[in-house]
Amino acid sequence: MSYTITDYTRRKAKQIGVQVKPSTRKFKKLDVFRDGEKIASIGDTRYLDYPTYKKRYGDQVAEERRRLYHARHTRKTQGEKLAKQLLW
Repeated sequence: MSYTITDYTRRKAKQIGVQVKPSTRKFKKLDVFRDGEKIASIGDTRYLDYPTYKKRYGDQVAEERRRLYHARHTRKTQGEKLAKQLLW
């Protein structure tokens, strides 16, 4: 399944100084690069993210899904930090 990078994610990537490309890994949404070097593969194509929820179901549902995502993702790995910043 292919993931289309959203404008939301592109804006967030620019804000934190990274580049994003569709992932080459199975079931991953994005490969994240800093200074041309790949630093992580993030997101799972089998699940929705904040901008997708917002587009499909509206602001209220998207905000609730974001809250729940943040509540259950508490580890501080680099990949998780990037996923929160770029997809949520």
